[in-house]
Amino acid sequence: MNFRPGREALLLLLNLLAFQAGWFACVLGAARGWPLFGPLVAVVIIAPTAWFAPRPRAFLLLLATGALVGLCWDSTLAALGLMRFAGTHFAPLAPLWIVALWVLFASTCNRSLRWLQSSVPLAVALAVVAAPLSYLAGARLGALQLPRGTAGLVAQAVGWGVILPALLHVAKRLDA
Repeated sequence: MNFRPGREALLLLLNLLAFQAGWFACVLGAARGWPLFGPLVAVVIIAPTAWFAPRPRAFLLLLATGALVGLCWDSTLAALGLMRFAGTHFAPLAPLWIVALWVLFASTCNRSLRWLQSSVPLAVALAVVAAPLSYLAGARLGALQLPRGTAGLVAQAVGWGVILPALLHVAKRLDA
């Protein structure tokens, strides 16, 4: 399907805004004791995106990859005592709301973050800065705790420096 530049720009903006809305729903829902609110909003955001995706199976595989990577990564950090998530019922497993965030993030890899697919160094640099800031914002809003302070943020920077380029690579391969 060929897009006109104006329509493509609109889709990029909608993808970015949908992710941000989902981020706030997940984080604030968890912080306020409503850990299922964010995942429900994520489903509302993701369902139409998957329905209208040019290759729905590839899109769903990308989302599943994001969910699995996120579950493993954040569960590992929780098991190491670097993160403590609100709404966790099966410690040290990462809660559903954070996995929903990973799914939402994965949905940006072939849309609003597509431009990063061609530059691994830029993806690494962005991840090393943006990921810890995102987790710090989540902590400040009450959705998680950083029991070991800066060590958890450094771990997120290092992990995301590897994870983001890997997810972008998977997204590019699935979109080819």
